[in-house]
Amino acid sequence: MSAPTNPSFDVAHLGHVEIFTDRFEESLDFFTRVYGLKCSAQEDDSAYLRAWDDYEFHSMKLTRAERTGIGHVGYRVASPEALERRVAAIEASRFKSLGWVDGDRAHGRAYRFEDPFGHVFELYWETVRYEAPEADRSALKNLASRFTGNGVNTRRIDHVNLLGEDVSEFRDFAEVCLGSRVTEYIQLDNGRLGGVWFSVNNKTYDLVCTEERGKGHGRLHHVTYATDTREDILKAADIYLENGVFIETGPHKHAIQGSFFLYAWEPAGNRVELANAGARLILAPDWEPVCWTEADRKKGQAWGLKTIPTFHTHGTPPVEE
Repeated sequence: MSAPTNPSFDVAHLGHVEIFTDRFEESLDFFTRVYGLKCSAQEDDSAYLRAWDDYEFHSMKLTRAERTGIGHVGYRVASPEALERRVAAIEASRFKSLGWVDGDRAHGRAYRFEDPFGHVFELYWETVRYEAPEADRSALKNLASRFTGNGVNTRRIDHVNLLGEDVSEFRDFAEVCLGSRVTEYIQLDNGRLGGVWFSVNNKTYDLVCTEERGKGHGRLHHVTYATDTREDILKAADIYLENGVFIETGPHKHAIQGSFFLYAWEPAGNRVELANAGARLILAPDWEPVCWTEADRKKGQAWGLKTIPTFHTHGTPPVEE
């Protein structure tokens, strides 16, 4: 690994992810009725979804497609000047620039670029803040919308995990293009990186790249939303059970990053996580990235639960045999 890095703070936070589904109506029903997201708008082949405390118009763009997986990952920058600095850094790098797009219903123009494995990222400044109608307005002035307790009742978007054939390449991409810093990583015995966790702010992580072991390319591992408490995640397991949702693993506690988790597959097969991730913050400006070895990982998760095989091989879109 490289020496400790500090985020540039040009990039403020993970804003949204676009998820492709080939079972649009079923996926939309899951994300709204079961997962607890709110639909800000639906037009053409996309629904703009958000958790009740996401301040932007959307944090997930669910798009009808012939395949599953990730459409793009959007980050909001800290200022118009920060956007210019990041674009200059990207265009001066060895990574692929796609150029400017006009944006969509939820934000203004954005600059798009690709990681080494074909995942599309975009950076934007101008955004649409969610303006709650009377029926969705919170009694508290500092909340973006009403607390409804609907379904799993996710509070905000937390992170996205992508799969890559060479995690070292993605590490360079995230540091150069996003100005991210590494908070934790897995060092394999063969010298390769098994996974790296990144942050652009004081959250412990908002982006992860883990090694592709399923012979795919440019795939999504999972997208994660945060809940208020661990108890919410325990209740979510019961909600999933009653709604026929496939629970892949958990509830349990991660060793890496320490978050309480529950993984499931939505109807189209995209993996989604719930995490109670708000307890840990990176406050040290000279944070030393935490290294996890293969021996560490063979011990399993924090309380000994072994990582199941599909967690290393399942991603979306599925790989054609």
